[in-house]
Amino acid sequence: MTTQTKTAYITTPIYYVNDKPHIGHAYTTTLCDIWARSMRALGKDVFFLTGTDEHGVKVEKSAQARGISPQELADENAAEFRKVMDLFGLSFDDFIRTTEQRHVQQVQTAVKQLLDSGDVYLGEFEGWYDEGQEEYHTETKAKEMDYKSPISQQPLVRATQTNYFFRLSAYQERLEQLFAENPGFVKPEARYNEVLGRLRGGLQDVPITRTNFEWGIPFPGDEEHVIYVWIDALMNYATGVGMCESPRREKSRYWPAQYHVIGKEILWFHAVIWPAVLMALKLEQPDCIYAHSFWISEGQKMSKSLGNFIDLDQLQNYMDTYGQDALRYFLATQGPAGATDSDFSRSHFHETYTTDLVNTVGNCASRTSAMINKYCDGECPRDSGACAGSEIEWSSFTGEQVGRAIEAMEQFDLAGSIAAAMKIVRQVDTFINETAPFKLAKDPEAATQVADILYRCAEAIRIATCLLESVMPEKVQELRSAWQLGEATNDLRSECTWGRLQPGTKIQKVALFPRLELEEATA
Repeated sequence: MTTQTKTAYITTPIYYVNDKPHIGHAYTTTLCDIWARSMRALGKDVFFLTGTDEHGVKVEKSAQARGISPQELADENAAEFRKVMDLFGLSFDDFIRTTEQRHVQQVQTAVKQLLDSGDVYLGEFEGWYDEGQEEYHTETKAKEMDYKSPISQQPLVRATQTNYFFRLSAYQERLEQLFAENPGFVKPEARYNEVLGRLRGGLQDVPITRTNFEWGIPFPGDEEHVIYVWIDALMNYATGVGMCESPRREKSRYWPAQYHVIGKEILWFHAVIWPAVLMALKLEQPDCIYAHSFWISEGQKMSKSLGNFIDLDQLQNYMDTYGQDALRYFLATQGPAGATDSDFSRSHFHETYTTDLVNTVGNCASRTSAMINKYCDGECPRDSGACAGSEIEWSSFTGEQVGRAIEAMEQFDLAGSIAAAMKIVRQVDTFINETAPFKLAKDPEAATQVADILYRCAEAIRIATCLLESVMPEKVQELRSAWQLGEATNDLRSECTWGRLQPGTKIQKVALFPRLELEEATA
């Protein structure tokens, strides 16, 4: 995405209502939320879509086991996911449910278009079925997987079924061309190479309907079949902005998405099947499929049976103890955004909180505001422009970091963007230690030098926190209020220009992140 793009469209996967919300859902949605907030701060017209995937045999069976209808189960669990969004303060623009008529009608319209174009046809499949993923596999693929689901490790089931098929094989060359011309189409790079390797092995047509359950969108013209839950779910990215409506409505201006952010386990559907469907529908491709890795816990894969699953109650405990912004910061900087899984442990969380937030962001803001109150009567001093005992040229240094932070964020490198902002804060810490304004203040003749130092510290912190506001909105708002910085604008570049902090501004002392002992936090 270029900085000239006026709209910005980002999506999470829609979350399956047969599961309870957990850290994986919170992580993906938080990443998207940070990016969306950042793009809004840059003045972009943002559309951030999330929602729930509510059809399929698992929902049908779970509802039967409880003696309720599938719709009642979907309603109940969709409400849980909405609750999570509010709990984490996530700024989504729309929450789509696959049982909503706006989605159902558009999916049927799209599938009818595929049927009419010959991209969908009636055929018979005999092979291996992954019941958990509701996915069919050929004999060759099943053998590679040792006849077990790669996700649940449950045995595959031998099945024969008449289905409507999508001619995925017809798009082999066009998909290869798409990947060749867009090396950033799938990120990170390891995932791109993974998909490309599998793609080169050849594509087979895929069944897109089922007859072994009823809880799904009826296939247009043949209601014995319901549309495969994955085709149904993938279509939400288009139906959420009305791309399959006629005439198209205003939200269609957001198409295509800059980022579909997903977990690595659903990459094939998003990176191969979805682009081929879009080609068949003659719709533009998203800019990037970003597939992050998994969280593990205390060095082990998360499992309910092992008792190391990070559920909502535990996440709530972290927020109650450390604050919501601390959790957001940890997820964004320590999470599995790359090709490897990341460990969520109490000790690592506490160490990150203490090192980055208490000792760095919190300490710099606290020291600076305390010295301004002690030596400048609580008012932002004026910078005379004279050398203050340091070789650093603050305007150019912060300008460079602002550029890096914004560029990294636009590329969905959240950790890189945060690192650039944190580099400014760490430089403030170094600057204070080098110039020692607390010593200079003992000499009345050094008052101008002290003022120069403290202005530069306060202004650098202001700029850094502007860059961090999408990550830690609550704490930055606290700082804005204490330092009378005003509300955030939708022009982040301008707001991060050196020298906007006005001399004479009242600066209150702040303590953004309280120090906690690990034993106290654990208790």
